[in-house]
Amino acid sequence: MEVEFDVNITPGVLYDYLLSHTYRSLSGIIGAVVGALLIVAFASTLKVPYLIAGIVIIAYLPWTLFIRSRQQYLANPGYKLPLHFRMDDEGIEVSQDKSDAESARIPWSDVYKACSSSASILVYTNKVNAFMLPKKDLGDKKSAVIQAISTHLDPAKVKIRGN
Repeated sequence: MEVEFDVNITPGVLYDYLLSHTYRSLSGIIGAVVGALLIVAFASTLKVPYLIAGIVIIAYLPWTLFIRSRQQYLANPGYKLPLHFRMDDEGIEVSQDKSDAESARIPWSDVYKACSSSASILVYTNKVNAFMLPKKDLGDKKSAVIQAISTHLDPAKVKIRGN
């Protein structure tokens, strides 16, 4: 099975990835829980500092990730051009600008995990780095991409929702 497609990395795609990645981490979960607990503490005590602290904690992370996504997009000229992906039985090949010099191949055995966010399918090559495959760019090839990933990865490594 082989599937080829092009994706465009936008600030919104980067933001979606950063949010998804952060809120799946221990620090992201702890931040959200602490913020929520402070708001609950305000509701039971009516002490305004709890409300302010809770709102700041809950809003801080998404806001900083929003700013970081914009900065990363502007700092990386590679995001300005579409990425071309080819998935086959050997692995994932990604290229840009139709140049062999701008090409990389990752064997399926080197894929760490695959999951989905609200807007993308994320194929991690390690704990931090992932190929971002925006669902809107995949169009009618989305099912074939999910099938290719599911066929070549251990089922425990695949957590893709919302086909």
